Amino acid sequence: MISLSINFFKRHGILLPLIIRICTLFQGEEFLFNEIIDRKSLTEYFSQLSDVGVLPEGGVTRLAFTPEEEELHKIVGSWLLELGAQVRRDSFGNLIGRFEGFDGSLPAIAIGSHLDSVPAGGNFDGIVGVVAGVAVARAIQMHHIPVRHPLEVIAFVGEESSRFGVATLGSKVMTGRANLSYLLNLRDADGITLKEALTRRGGKIEDLASASRRPSEFRAFLEVHIEQGRVLEEAGTKIGIVTAIAAPTRWLIEIEGRADHSGATPMHMRRDALAAAAELILEVERQGNVESGYQTVATIGKLSVKPGVMNVIPGHVGLGLDVRGIDKESIKRAIATIRSGLEELCRRRVLSFKIHELSEDQPLVLDEQMKGSLESICKEMDVPYILMSSGAGHDAMNMARLTSTGLIFIPCRNGISHNPSEKAEIEDIALGAEVLLNAVMKLDI
Repeated sequence: MISLSINFFKRHGILLPLIIRICTLFQGEEFLFNEIIDRKSLTEYFSQLSDVGVLPEGGVTRLAFTPEEEELHKIVGSWLLELGAQVRRDSFGNLIGRFEGFDGSLPAIAIGSHLDSVPAGGNFDGIVGVVAGVAVARAIQMHHIPVRHPLEVIAFVGEESSRFGVATLGSKVMTGRANLSYLLNLRDADGITLKEALTRRGGKIEDLASASRRPSEFRAFLEVHIEQGRVLEEAGTKIGIVTAIAAPTRWLIEIEGRADHSGATPMHMRRDALAAAAELILEVERQGNVESGYQTVATIGKLSVKPGVMNVIPGHVGLGLDVRGIDKESIKRAIATIRSGLEELCRRRVLSFKIHELSEDQPLVLDEQMKGSLESICKEMDVPYILMSSGAGHDAMNMARLTSTGLIFIPCRNGISHNPSEKAEIEDIALGAEVLLNAVMKLDI
């Protein structure tokens, strides 16, 4: 393993990485890059994105298929064009910047993440992975580092489920895992269908199948992401190599009772949908605790009450259920018990219910060879790392069903994410990007 830093390059001339890289390609020896990601350009990239969708009270809102998400894609697309990429949007709106390698017969090494946010979210979730991808492409271009494989930087649309209730939309479509007729009929809180939103943003509804990619098109996919938890920070570790990704089963549950006057209806005559929902919420929490030994969690994160008047007994309640983990059988047990509990309490309270299944993603164990490769890179770079699972879903979980995939975590301050206080340090982002760059170089040998 040959290991040199950018300071060495500066002392001996910019062509040195080119010469050594060519030697490594022909001799099959690995060449490790350190301190080659430009911190100043990273800071500028985040600065350019930070004002899009910013809220007066703090944080940002950049929901899927909105002008705010579109603006971010345009900005990132302009960076990629400046670096010499062929830039395109597929029929679903995913942004793809492609840099050709010098061997036109080889499949692409892809890197990236997403740009959309939750409501009142932060400026790092997803964006770190896209910016790190651009930074890697920039380092390769600026230092004239030859690569055999094409390099693709991808910004997926609609990773967050905040608007339409289904996560990782862009990568689902790219990997051919989407039921398009189902997805296009999803509605947001304002009744706008995904089909309508996609059309407004220039999506090609009649040609969505063309957004699906084949396994033969990719050598691998790599994603850098903030951890969204406190494990790395509390361990004092800078890099997390993800071994498995949890997957959510998501339901929209409707409980139907009867709206009656709160003063004129005796307690024994009530059909209170909200009281039933309260029981269900506690049952969900119980099942999450029961299955916690398998790293399964269960959450009711959304509640709507109608008619929503203080002196009227609630007649209708909608609840958003999210059960996720890395053990399929544990998820199934939790879901089955929650359903039977819902049936029992509605029978006892003389209520009716409906369940709308929004998604049933499968947990994923990531490629062993890729994990081993990332470990060896961290060891050679002398970077502290740990192996860990991801409780949150990411675009990598879909790409992993198409090609060998690696997911790299960096710390976020206090483990806070999906929140205006979300923060990742530039040095940590740069380190994640350097691990990413070296992974690309290892894949390119």
